[in-house]
Amino acid sequence: MNTTNKKPQRGGSRTGGGPKGPKKFSRNKVSARGKGGGGYKGGGSRGRRGGSRGGGKKGRATFDPSQFINKNPVNIIEEAYIPKHTFADFGFDQKLFETLERMGISIPSPIQDQSIPVVMRGQDVIGLAETGTGKTAAFLLPLIEKTIHDMDRQILILAPTRELAIQINDEFRKLARRYRMFSTVCVGGMNIRPQIQGLKRRNHFIIGTPGRVMDLIKRNSIHPDKLTGVVLDEADRMLDMGFINDMRYILEKTPKDRETLFFSATMNQAAEKLVKEFLNDPVVISVKKKDVTNSIEQDVVMHGHHDKFDTLMNLLEKEEFTRVIVFGAMKHSVQKLSDELNIQGIKSEAIHGNKAHVQRQRALKNFKDGRARVLVATDVAARGIHVDDVSHVINYDLPQQFEDYVHRIGRTGRGTKKGKALTFVPERRR
Repeated sequence: MNTTNKKPQRGGSRTGGGPKGPKKFSRNKVSARGKGGGGYKGGGSRGRRGGSRGGGKKGRATFDPSQFINKNPVNIIEEAYIPKHTFADFGFDQKLFETLERMGISIPSPIQDQSIPVVMRGQDVIGLAETGTGKTAAFLLPLIEKTIHDMDRQILILAPTRELAIQINDEFRKLARRYRMFSTVCVGGMNIRPQIQGLKRRNHFIIGTPGRVMDLIKRNSIHPDKLTGVVLDEADRMLDMGFINDMRYILEKTPKDRETLFFSATMNQAAEKLVKEFLNDPVVISVKKKDVTNSIEQDVVMHGHHDKFDTLMNLLEKEEFTRVIVFGAMKHSVQKLSDELNIQGIKSEAIHGNKAHVQRQRALKNFKDGRARVLVATDVAARGIHVDDVSHVINYDLPQQFEDYVHRIGRTGRGTKKGKALTFVPERRR
């Protein structure tokens, strides 16, 4: 199931769609081809784990980067998706529907079009779709609608990173702004006291990272037996990041009759086991996505033993390098590289695990707003940062494995836009 474990052939294109739902979970499978145009895509930047953890892994990369040379990426032709519904068809409360209208939203994306009716019926869902397909609204809209009619409901949303949890909360506040609904964000890397205080009131939505949520359950600040529903967003990433025991601890303490929504880009063995254990006859909804390794122009850049930084500077001086993410291996080296770029007159920001949450958010905002042309990051940023119009991704240090490579280069060439990814490779000494 996990397509990211497969490696493309050098210079050629690898065919294959996005993740498909495993038939054995339910006969109620729904599938979609293509991406919907004009749909609401709640969500966006997705960083790494919400605690203080961050920085690259030590050791050599486990693959040869030369196999990712692809100077002729496939043209991205979006297969038209014709939605079966408009947002007016879902029976939303008038004020919620008016909020969507004011936001200029009328056509649901494929994951929204197919999952919202299922969630409204109260069935468990496995939604297989990648970043940028509108998953956030796909679960928030029906859950808000159901809460409007039953204010005693309480939903827990688990996300792999504090950035994603905060972003989900921001989307919730936009959509539920005309209702007296409350939420608290519970994530690591931030002071726990305000979170404990926020949990003392009645919260309709609790949004957090598994480690911090588990901690708050143990402190008796979150009462899992009161939850009516759980959403696992980007479940594959939570599993990849070692949250399996935290997730199991949390789910085991929730009521058996809760509703459970599981959203993931891939379905590996760990995810399948979790689904079988905690979801009740789920409906599988799979949205086909493009293969990122085929649609992005990729090449290697050779550098000498002592001129790696000069090689980077020569690239950044070119006009076409308009908005660039540079990936490094270690926290200290990423910060040093960013500082050196600033000294050389290239406005740069850095994101890594040693930075406080506020500092990371400020750096990302400066990059998004164009006040910095370069963002230097560890893999703390590789797993989902969404910034429009990234012209290039540069692997200044080699990623450790193929999956990391895919996450990195996926920051460019988003949607129908073209992008380029360059990987630095040292010249062999003779």
